[in-house]
Amino acid sequence: MAGRRRIWTLEEKLALVAEMERCGNIAALSRERGVSTSLLYTWRRELRYAAEASQLPPRQEPMFVPVVAKASPSVPGDGMVEVEIGGTLVRIGPSVRIDLAAAILQVLRAAP
Repeated sequence: MAGRRRIWTLEEKLALVAEMERCGNIAALSRERGVSTSLLYTWRRELRYAAEASQLPPRQEPMFVPVVAKASPSVPGDGMVEVEIGGTLVRIGPSVRIDLAAAILQVLRAAP
């Protein structure tokens, strides 16, 4: 499997996850199909998240998060951003991937 990079279609992913649920030995399945075990688990988790998200009622109005800006003790020009959501303070540095920062903020917004 090393050194290969494949593009998996949605149908292939769904079929492999379905097969994974019926299989007793996931490591053997991953070897047979030429896909890493961790990728199978990732696809299963993403499918579960998509199923949960489809059960949520649609939002009728856009959501806005109020932003409060105040001076922080951090070094000026360091590129650090601080976001407080529901009493939780998150510091996001300039080297953080945008998709990761967005996912963290979305989870915090959804938390009770």
